[in-house]
Amino acid sequence: MDKIRIGIIGMGRIGKIHADNLLRLPLAEIAAVSDLFAGPELEAWASARGIGTVTKDSAEIIADPDIDAVFICSSTDTHVPLITQAAQAGKHIFCEKPVSMDLAQTEAALEAVRAAGVKLQVGFNRRFDHNFKRVREHVQAGTIGEPHIVKITSRDPNPPHEDYIKVSGGIFMDMMIHDFDMARYLSGAEVEEVYAQGNVLINPVFAQHGDVDTAIVTLRFENGALGVIDNSRQAVYGYDQRVEVFGSKGSAAVTNDHPNTAEISTAEGLVRDKPLHFFLERYTGAYIEETQMFIDCLLNDKPVPVDGNDAYQAERIALAAKLSSRLGRPVRISEAVELQKQSLESV
Repeated sequence: MDKIRIGIIGMGRIGKIHADNLLRLPLAEIAAVSDLFAGPELEAWASARGIGTVTKDSAEIIADPDIDAVFICSSTDTHVPLITQAAQAGKHIFCEKPVSMDLAQTEAALEAVRAAGVKLQVGFNRRFDHNFKRVREHVQAGTIGEPHIVKITSRDPNPPHEDYIKVSGGIFMDMMIHDFDMARYLSGAEVEEVYAQGNVLINPVFAQHGDVDTAIVTLRFENGALGVIDNSRQAVYGYDQRVEVFGSKGSAAVTNDHPNTAEISTAEGLVRDKPLHFFLERYTGAYIEETQMFIDCLLNDKPVPVDGNDAYQAERIALAAKLSSRLGRPVRISEAVELQKQSLESV
């Protein structure tokens, strides 16, 4: 295989980001894109980029024998059927997170991938951030000794629209799932127990949909290390993305990225620019690198850097966090998984 022909399913904001990043790569070609609401606007967008096929029907992309891989960028409720169909058609798959909001469905999708022998990479793009990768490298190298505490702060500049809140799956599955993955990635350990607390402090619309807009989760890892994650849907000063891993020999920490490093000092005080505004600016390089890595893994038949098990483990933690928040007590991951299994069996 000397060039990868790609089909993209779902052409909203994230689909277009992936498309523009793929167009940077000489060994990747976008053969077709699909979206349920495809029309003249998307056709013009595709035409301007030399993409010849635009369709409303994702089945056309999956059935095309000349397409090697698909990017699934559609709504979460479509991920499992699309992964299954693509795997059965022999396509390699890049899928945005989460795979699903139900562990049994995720397990079924991953089994379809295993049975077909295709590759599946999941879009936990923060693993490819230049800052976070550096922390991970130092943890793996033993620079800071054995990790004792993992601290992750993730706060959005503005809350999402109500239409999104309705279908997001809640703060733990939608927003904090990135941080659950980062906790595993940075520490190199699995989480065994969580204690989640949340509240509605920004906008009552979250409560109307059974969600919260502010949350803190403490983690206990299998190796005894501890973790703390805090999320807010609204940080008035910008996109707040910080991590620290504290260990027996020191710590490795990352502060926010800023548009520049200038700091103005006057008699009135010290001033610098706010952090980069949102994920499009903060993680531009990470999105590019995750796409490059996926194509490289297909061309050279290498394991993908973020696979289906990574998605599954993050979903397990999110499930336990949702249950902990509802029950008001710590919940072991195994307990949450078993309770969901029992609930499905009783239906």
